[in-house]
Amino acid sequence: MTWALPLSLLSSVVVTFAWLWFFVRRDRHPEPLWLLARTFGWGMLAWVIAAALEASLGRLPTPLPLASLLMVLMTALIEEGFKFVAATTAVTELDFDEPMDGLVYAVTAALGFALMENLTYTLGFGSGAGAWHALLATLAHALFSAPQGYALGGLHWRRGRGWVARGLLLSVALHAVFNSLLGPGGWWQLAALGAVVLLMVLLARRYYLTFEAHAREHGPSPVFLERRPGRS
Repeated sequence: MTWALPLSLLSSVVVTFAWLWFFVRRDRHPEPLWLLARTFGWGMLAWVIAAALEASLGRLPTPLPLASLLMVLMTALIEEGFKFVAATTAVTELDFDEPMDGLVYAVTAALGFALMENLTYTLGFGSGAGAWHALLATLAHALFSAPQGYALGGLHWRRGRGWVARGLLLSVALHAVFNSLLGPGGWWQLAALGAVVLLMVLLARRYYLTFEAHAREHGPSPVFLERRPGRS
């Protein structure tokens, strides 16, 4: 019996929850575990639905020169769209009471999505390919979702739907550019991919620092605290 496949699957789980801890630990007012688990579960389901839709894209009657571009754009739109829907399942909860929560739940949903993708990829392509995919894709999915998490956090500042839409579109754009740079290529392609990753890291860092500063100064939002029992 070979242990390569079970170890690869286990490594995907470990990597995912390590990144989840890394991002969630920045929350000065921790979220309840049941809500994090539920959002993570919705992220896993989001991958199942997105994968089913993506499987049908290859059957679309698309002119060959546009096929690759359309596939990249549609994949990014589908995946980020369903990750966003998974994250919004926490917005109506009483514990969604400060801007940082937008990032926490967006990243949590993204990591649930990434785990299902990694497990399926490992089972389909083997332990070696699965291990590399988990290392690359897990963090990438979390970073893709950072702009939409920042946008959801803006709900605490009474930002409108346009603000949320811009965050989602930025996530889709980053995902599409990242995917388009994957695969065999020259040094320029590797440099461009590194630049995109660096941009995503800097954006996520900026968002977290902004919300951390807000949490230190203001704590949970009074607008959302009004919804708690015992308050008028």
